Amino acid sequence: MEVMLSVRAESCIRCGKCVRVCPSKIFTQPASGGEIGLQGIGSCIVCGHCVAVCPTGSVEHGDFPPQKVHPVDRELLPSPEQVMLLCKARRSNRAFTAKPVPEETLDRILEAAHRAPTASNLQRVAFTLVTDPEKLHAISAFTVGVFASILRKLENPLLKPVLKRIAPQLYGYVPHFKRLISEFDKGNDLILRGATAVILIHTPSESRFGCQDANLAYQNGSLMAESLGVAQFYTGFVCSAVEQDRNRRLAKMLGISGKIRAGMALGIPAFRYPNYIDRKDINVTKL
Repeated sequence: MEVMLSVRAESCIRCGKCVRVCPSKIFTQPASGGEIGLQGIGSCIVCGHCVAVCPTGSVEHGDFPPQKVHPVDRELLPSPEQVMLLCKARRSNRAFTAKPVPEETLDRILEAAHRAPTASNLQRVAFTLVTDPEKLHAISAFTVGVFASILRKLENPLLKPVLKRIAPQLYGYVPHFKRLISEFDKGNDLILRGATAVILIHTPSESRFGCQDANLAYQNGSLMAESLGVAQFYTGFVCSAVEQDRNRRLAKMLGISGKIRAGMALGIPAFRYPNYIDRKDINVTKL
């Protein structure tokens, strides 16, 4: 892809900010206050740092025309105390009502998730929003089915002696698998817990940092959901089942071409938590 990039000399104040922020070192400035030059434009990763940092709008990039560049009003940003309170207040709330999450609210959560950074700015994270009740049930049924298959192998009298020796930790999950399967058979879904929406986050299977990119997106979306009063939790059971299924059945069922890396179950909360609780003491090494 050819990148169109230039610096408008007549308005450039030669502050050198573009030189300092470009991860590909495309912008050059031999001396402080000197003219800004360009080199190796083909190595541009289209991150937009140069356009976003320029105080005079002198950097012109073909991927970022004026309508895609917006001023930041820092007076509107939350205070550090507000951000910290949001982080403390966010909980994995699984107590949902049957009321659906409004579409415009889901769109804002998706937009926040989409805004998360990605490795090398590749932006190959995609989202599948599921609100159809039958498809939501199918996600849970798929997950329970995978766990039932694993349970059969773990309890197979021919395999059990070998598996207990080479993977003893798996047997700690047996009671959990049995409970999930038993409750699902009774009509109690302990996978999605009555969520009215699920966001599955996926990337191309070959993406080297796909897992990291998807989970960065998840956290953005989770905090936005909390700020909007939408309850949510990480679909760990679903993701675990996806990892165990080599046939990619869930992805195929939902028309997902890549690999599912993360997921969020959402719903309108039946109630709000009036308190936050402290976590265990932080474990940090300062060097």
